[in-house]
Amino acid sequence: MLNIHSRSEEELIEQCKKGNEKARKELYDLYADKMYGVCLRYIREPDTAEDILITAFMKIFDKIDQFQFKGSFEGWIRKIMVNEALSFIRKSKNMYLEVDIDIVEHELDFGQLGSQLEAEDLMKMINRLPTGYKTVFNLYAIEGFSHREIAHKLSIAENTSKSQLSRARVLLQKYLLESEKMLKAKNMRL
Repeated sequence: MLNIHSRSEEELIEQCKKGNEKARKELYDLYADKMYGVCLRYIREPDTAEDILITAFMKIFDKIDQFQFKGSFEGWIRKIMVNEALSFIRKSKNMYLEVDIDIVEHELDFGQLGSQLEAEDLMKMINRLPTGYKTVFNLYAIEGFSHREIAHKLSIAENTSKSQLSRARVLLQKYLLESEKMLKAKNMRL
């Protein structure tokens, strides 16, 4: 594998646009691990997430001529990954999205929690969420989409997006409190 410093990202992209297989492999190797993580945020099963990763990279290489060096290339790739994961969710009808909205104003209260929670633990909790909740949470809290954008991407009502996010937050708070209780119990035994 070529060292990333041996070519600039722009040169690498230009070589990919020309169909250079070595450049495509180098680009894949450069971004695959990070983008696999993006896929796993939406899809629980590692094998399915990997399939989505590969399908998305095929689309990236097919559409790489459309990248005009305006904005981040990584952001462009991430958008394709997210869209491919959402497409899979819609096609598999694996997402349960409720159409009513509960006015539940629960915000995560991190003040109640200790400092022993790691980012990896939080990602595991997010992965425990039902698919619809997790999808909306990821799009809103991690990817930064508005409820209007999420509604458009998922073909749902804007209030449904808000409801899903609210319910995801309630469940995450429950998971966080359970985790904290387990940590306290463990520490008391030591």
